[in-house]
Formats: sequence, structure tokens, C-alpha cells
Amino acid sequence: MGLYHILNRGVEQRDIFLDKGDRARFVHDLYEFNDVKPARNTTRIMNDLRGRPLETKRIVDLHGWVLMRNHYHLLVSERIEGGLTRFIMKLNVGYAKYFNEKYKRSGTLFQSRTKKVLIHSDAHFLHILHYIHLNPLDFLAGAKAWRTGEITDAKKALLHLESYRWSSYLDYCGKKNFPSILTTELFADVFGSYGKTLKAYMQEMEDGPSVLRTLKLE
Repeated sequence: MGLYHILNRGVEQRDIFLDKGDRARFVHDLYEFNDVKPARNTTRIMNDLRGRPLETKRIVDLHGWVLMRNHYHLLVSERIEGGLTRFIMKLNVGYAKYFNEKYKRSGTLFQSRTKKVLIHSDAHFLHILHYIHLNPLDFLAGAKAWRTGEITDAKKALLHLESYRWSSYLDYCGKKNFPSILTTELFADVFGSYGKTLKAYMQEMEDGPSVLRTLKLE
């Protein structure tokens, strides 16, 4: 099974999520477009995604995700041949159509091609989920040094992550957020209690620079 880190940004670095509704729509699309069938013209409420089993034939497994202001990160593996390319195309085209209609704009929303990075080593595998979940620290004052493997206040950083619902972090910690779009078994087998694992990892970052400094994860 190939595991891929997927990343795309708004064209010219523009924001692609302007409010809660945009983020909720993208989460809806992560569910809606993960299907062998063509995309359906339907609207679903966010709560429909909480705890409800998938009724679709999925084309990929989503192992992790986070939405930022001008980009997104996904951690994906294929369930069917060609599923990854198909899913990304449906996701980007579908969300761009929604965004352009809502904000009365036209043209490309995402920059160039979606970046796909194969998780190629054990070290990469063991840190990629942490990397995705730590992204919201960019929104916490004084915490951006996490990208170089340093955190000055791990407790404060964890509280911030727990308050940010637009990622898979809460579901990995057993707090139902959007569990129906997510497959957690792969990393659950490795980390066990993910919340405790990330807490220990961030404490190590507070004590000194972590392996993130040497890994190129984006």
C-alpha cells in the first residue's frame, strides 16, 4: 500500500477557506467525492458526518488531514487502482466550483498540480501524522518555531490543537469530530494511544529540537 502526503494551495497563495462554512463544505467533499460513483448534486449537514458509517464504495483511505487558510494537507492511500488521482480531481474541481459560485469569481482556485509525496521511509512514516496535526500551531502566537522542531510551551500548544476542529487530531484522540471520513487503524496499530504519543512528542520538542528539523515533510 502506497501512503501519500497530499498538499495543494490557493493560486497566488490566496486563502481558499474564508469561513467556517467553507471548511465544513471541504469536509463534506472529503466524504462525498470518496466514492466510485460520480459526484452527486446534494447538500449534507456537517452532523451527518459524525459517527455515521460510510455508505459509499471508497476509492481511497484518508488517514489524516488538516485545513489551513490557504492550503490543505491529506494523508491518503488508494483502495482501487487510480483512486488517488480520481479522488484529488473530484475534490479540487468540486470545491473550486463551490467556492467560485459562492464568492462570484471565476478561474483557477488551486495552484498548479496537487503535490503528492510518497511516504518513503520509517522515519517519514512515524512523523508525518504529527506534522499534519501540528500545522494549526501556525495560528498560535509565538509557536511557529514548531516547523524547525521547537516548541516553547507544549501544554499551551496542545490546548490550541484541542480547540482546532479542522483536522483529524481530535478523532485520533477519541473525541468524535468527523470520524466517518477517516481511517485510523494504520496509525492506531503503531501509536496505540495517539493523544499520549503526541503529548510526549511535543514535550520532547520543548526540551530540544526534534527530528522534524531534518525531515522534509512539505
